[in-house]
Amino acid sequence: MTYNMTESLALTYAQRLIACESVTPARGEVFDAMEAMLIPLGFSVERFIAGADDSDPAHGGPVENLFAIRGNSGRHFAFAGHLDVVPPGNGWSGHPFEPRVEGGLLYGRGAVDMKGSIAALIAALHDIPEESGTISLIITGDEEGPAIHGSRALITHMQARGTIPDLCLVGEPTSVNRLGDMMKVGRRGSVNMWISVDGTQGHVAYPHLAANPIPALVRILAEIDAITLDEGTEFFQPSNIEITDLHVGNHATNVIPAKAEARLSIRFNDLHSGENLVAMIGEIVARHGGTLRDMISGEAFLTPPGELSQTLGEVISEVTGLTTERSTTGGTSDARFLSKICPVVEFGLCNATMHKLDEAVAIADLEVLTEIYRTVIQRLLSA
Repeated sequence: MTYNMTESLALTYAQRLIACESVTPARGEVFDAMEAMLIPLGFSVERFIAGADDSDPAHGGPVENLFAIRGNSGRHFAFAGHLDVVPPGNGWSGHPFEPRVEGGLLYGRGAVDMKGSIAALIAALHDIPEESGTISLIITGDEEGPAIHGSRALITHMQARGTIPDLCLVGEPTSVNRLGDMMKVGRRGSVNMWISVDGTQGHVAYPHLAANPIPALVRILAEIDAITLDEGTEFFQPSNIEITDLHVGNHATNVIPAKAEARLSIRFNDLHSGENLVAMIGEIVARHGGTLRDMISGEAFLTPPGELSQTLGEVISEVTGLTTERSTTGGTSDARFLSKICPVVEFGLCNATMHKLDEAVAIADLEVLTEIYRTVIQRLLSA
């Protein structure tokens, strides 16, 4: 295929979005830019701030969210995504929020994850008549952060207005080597746990006057490390437990410390739940005299083979010639929340440069993705 890059709507939209500095939690200018793109296409745009009254800094508020909808009859297709990006870091060859085109690539933070996909979706909407059916966009500024006040707040907003989609496509960068080689039909769940063992500080020469918490923590971690959660399933890789931090903070060589701490991260498939895993680890920790704190980031989910993944796969094959792998690998995404209200599949650009210095997307991929999104929406709405 040959594209006239100077007339590319997807490229133009991607440049406008990248030019808006939107490190998570995103608010303001980048949402203004997106609203300005949607209003001429007949969308009603609703924006709101969530988490403004949340005093816990770990929750990342306040967060801006956008829900846009066009149509009120027929099937309801939704596209979900996020306008926030991770911090750019130092060492870019250009300014991360000054989009530049070079060698057929568009550079800028968010080019891949995921302003490029959003730009392609909006470009695709230009060729879909309003009478085709109901289309909505579910866009948050909090996917790269704690995800407390983002998509969850948007779901509450949609439920309150009685607008739940029939199908949802999330534009995360799922492709690996070539655009179209992978879609995500599910994700593993994620839970982090913090283990603490208290002791009694004292001089190492008088251990009978102290209580060392480290041996108890070592026994806890050894027992946890010996656990095999499962061998995987038809759609999921094996669940895994990783010890991600150990902390005592004892700078003296002659002092028995008063506390020892560790942190775990568990990625789990649909054979488990976050609650059950917390209970299992909690029993081990309590048995050795420790305490446990947990944060369940999301449960595992799977969208079984069906119309959404089949249609997407057929269109990708027609446009790119590739057979798309249906995968559940990788990290988590906001699809874990949206999967509770409707079937969800994730598909977007190649993820090789996401979160990296000089993040870039091939302009040709923006055009191909636009065509895929356009055809998928048309077929799903006409089914």
